[in-house]
Amino acid sequence: MEKIVVSGGAPLFGQVEISGSKNAALPIIYACVLVKGKCVLENIPDVSDIRTSFEILRGIGAEVRMLSRGVWELDCTNVEAGRSDYELVRKIRGSYYLLGSEFGRFGRARVGFPGGCNFGVRPIDQHIKGFEALGGTVSTEGGYVEIESESGARGANIFFDLSSVGATLNVMIAAATADGVTVIDNAAREPHVVDCANFLNTCGAQISGAGSDVIKIKGVKELHGCTYAIIPDMIEAGSFMVAAVATRGSVRINNVIPKHLESVTAKLIECGAEVEEFDDAVMVTTPGSIRRTSVKTLPYPGFPTDMHPQMAALLCTAEGVSYINESVFENRFRYVEELRRMGARIKVDGRVLVIEGGAPLSPAPVIATDLRGGVAVMIAALTAKGVTEISEIRLIERGYDDICGKLRSLGADIKKVVLPDEAILPRVN
Repeated sequence: MEKIVVSGGAPLFGQVEISGSKNAALPIIYACVLVKGKCVLENIPDVSDIRTSFEILRGIGAEVRMLSRGVWELDCTNVEAGRSDYELVRKIRGSYYLLGSEFGRFGRARVGFPGGCNFGVRPIDQHIKGFEALGGTVSTEGGYVEIESESGARGANIFFDLSSVGATLNVMIAAATADGVTVIDNAAREPHVVDCANFLNTCGAQISGAGSDVIKIKGVKELHGCTYAIIPDMIEAGSFMVAAVATRGSVRINNVIPKHLESVTAKLIECGAEVEEFDDAVMVTTPGSIRRTSVKTLPYPGFPTDMHPQMAALLCTAEGVSYINESVFENRFRYVEELRRMGARIKVDGRVLVIEGGAPLSPAPVIATDLRGGVAVMIAALTAKGVTEISEIRLIERGYDDICGKLRSLGADIKKVVLPDEAILPRVN
């Protein structure tokens, strides 16, 4: 069993390089299935969700090889639909992009239900609605999602009942090579939607409007290979920004797109931090105490739900009572109990988190309940004087490339240790 051990209580100083976006890389990796040829993807983060995705593609006939760190070549010329490994697919949420790519290329798809972090109900009904509008007959039986169409994907007008990032990406991928024109209304506007559209256009697709709530896709007969660089990870960048403020440090965060961070930047400034923007970097400094604030998570360009747990950890150190209203996922509060173990004064009222800050956190054995919740307890551990041990770190490693090494470069006393299974005692709740 692996753990992360943090000896906290010291501020972070220095500079750190942000990796490519996991949320952008995943749909682009699966979109390569549309291409009969080689794609070279740059700025790919070394995280477990990406490694699992490469294994899934290898299992359906793709040739995947690393050219150098962060640079991968994918040749999907010989892939076959419906062959993906059920156990691999259920490990990650992003595996559902294989549905759109198989349907777009072959007119049919068969993929197991996706996995990922558990924050309550995360249906794929909008994905199914989109695939059916494109002419597919969709069934969900035996743990699989299957799409069948005698004539392949066909262009259609699609209105999503809610702005779904995954459904927008899946339908956009499927429609890129569909027969006719597809219009997605109430589309998600997140940067990784734009990045996937840019990748597909570089391969010869005709997609316009990505980044707005209406996306138009004129289907093309085939796509060609390309070389493409993934955008920086705005959630990783935001996590380091919050960690800098929580520890009362000063950190320059490189390889970012400052515009993607505007909602996080605004809240940190509201809390009393100083944020200076450069062309591809931000400098975060904490000159004094941290003030309370209120946060409501919203689709982009609002405050991202994936930054909610990290912000909660920071607000535990702020003066006064803060509130976080989680409007995206109805049950993203599993990590709260772990912060309570460290002395945080938090209560959950429906979908609102009430945080009474000001009391110092103390070290305790904690677990990563999910990807972002795991980083929240890491940030809390960095602020707490003493040694904190974090278990279930595989969930953190799903989305953060060498997070321990990066924090050490900023002066954190943090390490990953491997313990024999017999040394692990069950935790009493």
